[in-house]
Amino acid sequence: MSARPVYLRTLYPFASHYHAVDKGRLHYVDEGRGDAILCLHGNPTWSFAWRNLIQDMRDEFRIIAPDHLGCGFSDKPQDAGYRLEDRIDHLESLVRTLDLPRFHLVLHDWGGAIGMGLAARMEERVGRILIMNTAAFPFPSMPRRIMLCRTPGIGEFAVRRLNLFAWAATRMTTAVALPDVIRKAYLYPYDSPRNRIAIWRFVRDIPTDPDHPSWNTLLAVEAGLARLQGKDLLILWGERDWCFHRGFREEWERRFPRARSIAMDDVGHYVFEDAPRRLLREARGLFRE
Repeated sequence: MSARPVYLRTLYPFASHYHAVDKGRLHYVDEGRGDAILCLHGNPTWSFAWRNLIQDMRDEFRIIAPDHLGCGFSDKPQDAGYRLEDRIDHLESLVRTLDLPRFHLVLHDWGGAIGMGLAARMEERVGRILIMNTAAFPFPSMPRRIMLCRTPGIGEFAVRRLNLFAWAATRMTTAVALPDVIRKAYLYPYDSPRNRIAIWRFVRDIPTDPDHPSWNTLLAVEAGLARLQGKDLLILWGERDWCFHRGFREEWERRFPRARSIAMDDVGHYVFEDAPRRLLREARGLFRE
């Protein structure tokens, strides 16, 4: 993309790094020193979501925040697979290239399925895990507005041509309205239909039934959760989330009965925007132990 505007350089003052995968390059932030923390975003966000965590924790941790292929400042190939398995492969390749012998995880939205898939593959390297408003198992239901975005023809037109999915996300994911400049930053990498390819493919890749191409991958991710029972896991949940509602939180609690769980009644889907100080405090407490 072209040179970043001043407002974005101010909000997101990090050096860019790139890792080659099939069909393109992953962009990632790599800041600080110490124990590595891998922060995985969802759809339609990008590593900008972790800007406060990076700046506040890089004094004692190494924060690595990639943009999934097609997202943020990563390449946006039009012919990539963009499946759940592809995304887990990309992250495994990055971890191996960076030669991380041990790393913690911060997971949100799609980052949950991707990150837990990675954790099951690299169980011996994974330390502690912080999850926020996400899933790594078949979804019990899907909101009507997301189902509409998946509809062939009209869905792709709305997501790619009109940018409605990303636009709505800047207005429907927080309990407190985002400042205009933050909304602008979230939308910045998705400034054309071509650059919205991954937003559309993420929506299409939600496995809803056994015939879906990513269904078996999601079942494998789900099966891998049993191998992670010994990990220290923190559930930090925004209760005012119309997509990942409390039923998802309760399912995480059922699957990880030893986990510490915090339900925040005044926080929406974007926990990192509604509760950045709480996130920082809980993350420091978890990863310092």
